[in-house]
Amino acid sequence: MTTLDIPELALVVLVGVTGSGKSTFARRHFRPTQVLSSDAFRGLLADDENDQTVTADAFEALHYIAGKRLRGGRLTVVDATNVQNHARAGLVRLAREHDVLPVAIVLDTPEPTCWERTRVRSDRAFGREVVRRQHRDLRRSLGSLGREGFRKIHVVRPEQVDSIELRYEKLFNDRRELTGPFDVIGDVHGCFDELLSLLTELGYTAERDERGRVVNAVHPAGRITLFVGDLVDRGPDSPAVLRLVMGMVAAGTALCVAGNHEAKLLKKLQGRNVQVRHGLAETLEQLERDPVDGLEPFLNGLISHYVLDEGRLVIAHAGLKEEYHGRASGRVRSFAMFGDTTGETDEYGLPVRYPWAEEYRGKAMVVYGHTPTVESEWVNNTICLDTGCVFGGKLTALRYPERQLVTVPAVREHYTPARPLAPAAPVVNRALDLKSVTGRRHVETGHGTVTVRAEHSAAALEVMSRFALDPRWLVWLPPTMAPASTSTVDGYLEHPGAALADYAAAGVGQVVCEEKHMGSRAVVLVCRSPESSFADDGASGAIYTRTGRSFFGPELTEELLASVRTAATKAGLWEELGTDWLLLDCELLPWSAKADTLIQQYAAVGAAGRAVLPAALSVASAAASRGLDVSALQSRLVAGRSDVEAFTSAYRSYVRPTSGLDGVTLAPFAVLGPGFYDRDHGWHLSIADRLVEADPTTFTPTRRIVADPSSPADVAAVTDWWLSLTESGGEGMVVKPYAGLTVTGERGLLQPGLKCRGREYLRIIYGPGYTAPAQLDRLRHRGLGRKRGLALREHALGLAALAAVAADGPLWRVHELVFAILASESEPVDPRL
Repeated sequence: MTTLDIPELALVVLVGVTGSGKSTFARRHFRPTQVLSSDAFRGLLADDENDQTVTADAFEALHYIAGKRLRGGRLTVVDATNVQNHARAGLVRLAREHDVLPVAIVLDTPEPTCWERTRVRSDRAFGREVVRRQHRDLRRSLGSLGREGFRKIHVVRPEQVDSIELRYEKLFNDRRELTGPFDVIGDVHGCFDELLSLLTELGYTAERDERGRVVNAVHPAGRITLFVGDLVDRGPDSPAVLRLVMGMVAAGTALCVAGNHEAKLLKKLQGRNVQVRHGLAETLEQLERDPVDGLEPFLNGLISHYVLDEGRLVIAHAGLKEEYHGRASGRVRSFAMFGDTTGETDEYGLPVRYPWAEEYRGKAMVVYGHTPTVESEWVNNTICLDTGCVFGGKLTALRYPERQLVTVPAVREHYTPARPLAPAAPVVNRALDLKSVTGRRHVETGHGTVTVRAEHSAAALEVMSRFALDPRWLVWLPPTMAPASTSTVDGYLEHPGAALADYAAAGVGQVVCEEKHMGSRAVVLVCRSPESSFADDGASGAIYTRTGRSFFGPELTEELLASVRTAATKAGLWEELGTDWLLLDCELLPWSAKADTLIQQYAAVGAAGRAVLPAALSVASAAASRGLDVSALQSRLVAGRSDVEAFTSAYRSYVRPTSGLDGVTLAPFAVLGPGFYDRDHGWHLSIADRLVEADPTTFTPTRRIVADPSSPADVAAVTDWWLSLTESGGEGMVVKPYAGLTVTGERGLLQPGLKCRGREYLRIIYGPGYTAPAQLDRLRHRGLGRKRGLALREHALGLAALAAVAADGPLWRVHELVFAILASESEPVDPRL
C-alpha cells in the first residue's frame, strides 16, 4: 500500500501524458464534483472534447470554476496533462490567490504504455509524436515542481497505481476539535511577573523545575491558554516567559501563535541579517545570561494562526480577515503577524495600520494583539488584547467562551513606547452597514436560514431611511403573531379550545394565557442614565413601533422614559439584573392614542351603517304596509342594523381621550434585554408586575392564567376566563408556551404565541356581519399557513437579534436581522389574520 498525503484544502494538479491514467486515477480517488477536467470543459464549449480551438476558453472557464471552489474552501482537482511549465504556473498562481496549498500528483507512466492506450481510443486522432513530446516535457518537469511552488509532490509509478491510498491531512492551523474553555493572553513582551500574576488570577497553578524555574501552569478545570504572540523583547525577563510558554505548549496546556517579534528573533538565531532594535537587543542579552533550551525549534514551529472550537474562534497575532481563516500561504502568515498597513508612517515613524476589524463581518470571533491600546474593545466580533503591559499598562486575558476580560496592572513601565499609548479606536460597529441590509440575502438565525427578497429589502430600507429612529436604537422588532387554528365551535371563528389544542399537539405541557391588550405594540429601550446610552444623540432610550418609528416626539419620549426609569429604579431592577439598560416588550394604551387613522376608517363604516340602515328599514316598512312581501329583506336589514351597532360598540370600547401622556399607559409583558429573552414567561410577568406595583399610573397589569393544554378541566377553566374577558370588552388572549420564547419541537421553533381574539373584537377585523353563518363558513377556510410561516421566520430573526445584542455582537449583525424582520413584513399575507 502506497499512501499519498493530501491537505484537506488544496488544489490538486494531476500531471501526466495523454494515456497515463489521470482520469482513471481521478475517478477512483476523488468525488466527481471535485474533479475539473480540461476535456470536459472543451466539451461544454464546443460539444467536442478534442476540439483544440477552444482550449484557451476551456482553461479560462476551468480556472474560474476552480477559483470559486477554492474560495468556498473546497478541495479541487484539475485533470489535464499539465506537463508544461506555463500550464502549471497558472494553477500555482490560482492556489496562491486563494491561499491554499498546490499539490502535484504525477502519473509517471512509460511513453509506450501511454501510446498503446491512446492508439486504441477512437476519440484520440493524433500521432505518437504528440505523446513523445508530452513525455519529454514531463521528464524535464520532474525536477522543477518544487521550485515552481508545489508544496507536496507525489510521483506515482505504474506498479503503484493499484495500491494507492489517499490520506487527508489537516492543516497545522486547524484545531477545530479543541472547544475550550480557553484563556487568551495578550502580548507579554518579557513581562514574566505580570504573566505569572495573570495566570494565578485566572486560576492556574504554577509548576517548577528542579532549579525553581516556572516551566508549566495547569488549570484545575482543564482550561487551555492561548498566547497571541510577542512573548519576547522590551521586557525584563523574556527567557522566563519563553521557558514557561514552551513548557505549557509541550505539556498540552497552551497553544501559541507567532508574533512579529518571535519571527525576528528566529531570524537572528538563524544567523540572518536583522536590525537589532525594538527590544531585540535586550532579549539577546537576557538569552546570553539565561539560555533557553530548544528555543530555535520552538520558534520555528510557531504557526500564523489557529482556528478553534469548530471554527468559532480564531487566534492570530495581528488579527486575520475572514477569507484567510484556515488558509496557508505567505500572504496569510504576513497578515497574521504584521497586520495590514496603508503604506504610510505616522509622526513617530511607525506604520499606519489599516483598520481591517472595522470591515470584518465573519462569524468567527477573532482575538489578537500587536497594536497596544489603553483598553480592549470589541469591534465587529474582534478584540485586541494588547493593552501595553511592557509600556506600563496592563496584561489582559479573555476568558472564552465567557467573553470576560481579566487584567493585571504592570509592575512598572519597563520600556518607553515610541508612541504614547492611545485609547482604543472608536467602536465603529455602531455604524450602519448598507451591504448588510440591501439586496437578496440569506440570513442565518441559528434556527435556520431566512431568505429576504431584494424588493422587500428595498421596502424596509425605504421605511427605515424615511421614518424610523436612528438604527442604533433598533436592536429588535416584534415579530408578527399568528392566530390559533380556526375554531369549529358554533358562532366562533377563534376559540380557546383550538389554541390550547395546537400546543397540546406540539407536546407543550404548560402554557400561559395572557390578556391581549387592545393598544399599539411598543418597544421600550430605557437606559439607566444618559451615560449608559449606546447612541450618541443625547437620548436616554427610545419608544418605537413595530416598524421602528418613534411613538412620540423627543420631549414626550423622554418624559415617558423618565417614568419607566424611575419605576425600574424603585423596583430595584438595575441592581438585581445587573444592567444599565432594559428592553421591554409592551402594549401602549389606549389604542386610540396612536390609531386615529384606523378609527376614522371604522367610524366611517359605523356612521354609514347607522345612517343608511334605518332609512332602508323605513322604506321596507312602507313597502310592507302596501302589501309587498319584504319580510326577508326586513330581517336582513334588522340584523344588519344590530351588527352595525355591535361593530360601533366594539371599536368605541377601545377609544378614550388622551392629551400628551395623560391617559397613556404601558402594559409590559416581557423583558427581552440584555440577555433575558430566554427566561420563562413566569419570570417576565413577575418583572412586569413589579413595574406596575412601582408605578400603577404609568403601567397597566396583564391578567393571565396558567394551564395544561391537554387537561379538559384546564381547557374549560381557560374558556370561562376568556369568555368573561371578551364579553366584558376585552380583545382576547395570547397563548404562549410557559417555558418561554425559545421552545422548540420536532420541526424546530414553536410559535412564540397564538392569538385568540374575542367574537366581538373580530367584528372590527372582518366586518359588522361576519357572524352570519354563511360568512363564518367562508372564513373558516382562511389559510393560516403563510401567516404562521411568516411569524416563525420573524421570530427566528428576532431571537437572533436579541442573542447578538446580549453577546455584545457587532451592530451590523443586529441591523441585518432587524432589517430582515421589517423586510419580511412586505410578504403578501392577509392583514386580518
